[in-house]
Amino acid sequence: MSNQNQRPRQFDLIAFDWDGTLFDSTAIITRCIQRAVVDVGGEEPSREAASYVIGMPLMQALAHAAPDVPTEKYPQLGDRYRHHYVANQHDLNLFEGVLPMLADLKARHHWIAVATAKSRKGLSEALHAVELKGTFDGSRTADETAGKPNPLMLHELMREFGVEPERTLMIGDTTHDLQMALNAGCASVGVSYGAHEPSAFQALKPLHVAHSVKALRQWLHDNA
Repeated sequence: MSNQNQRPRQFDLIAFDWDGTLFDSTAIITRCIQRAVVDVGGEEPSREAASYVIGMPLMQALAHAAPDVPTEKYPQLGDRYRHHYVANQHDLNLFEGVLPMLADLKARHHWIAVATAKSRKGLSEALHAVELKGTFDGSRTADETAGKPNPLMLHELMREFGVEPERTLMIGDTTHDLQMALNAGCASVGVSYGAHEPSAFQALKPLHVAHSVKALRQWLHDNA
């Protein structure tokens, strides 16, 4: 990207959240959280409460969704969540249109990365499962940096590629993603088809809220 004529119009680096943004996993993650809480004797959280914590580091998310579960049961709670998720992970897929959108961005000389609350092991398994190895130029996970909305994973990605905050765009489906972008001094775009209601996004100043992958692809084509 050293050739100035090949640089994208506005953003050199585009970082995507994974679950609920690229990967159609919100409903299953929500159900896995609910089942895990019940398994350890807690009251089943509502769908809204369980989906709100998607994007947080796993144990922080489970603790938030299950305030009545004692801390000594958190390891068991995490184990039960992982049990349910593994049992359902083969039912998960990329949202329709994600692969062409990513191909468009690569063709226009953007660097594309993943910034996710998943673990490195979980992201590697997901990338392998959907045959995306080599598609992304970089990635950061919460277990190797810090959980959202701490901006560390974006800071590390920007340092890796030598990109300034004003040339970096974060795309996500939760307020945690958009707050992380704000904390990092980056622009953001929200998507409304994931875990959080888009009515909560405006206070975090996203440039746009896309209601489908097709609409996101078009906005990126026109503006990124």
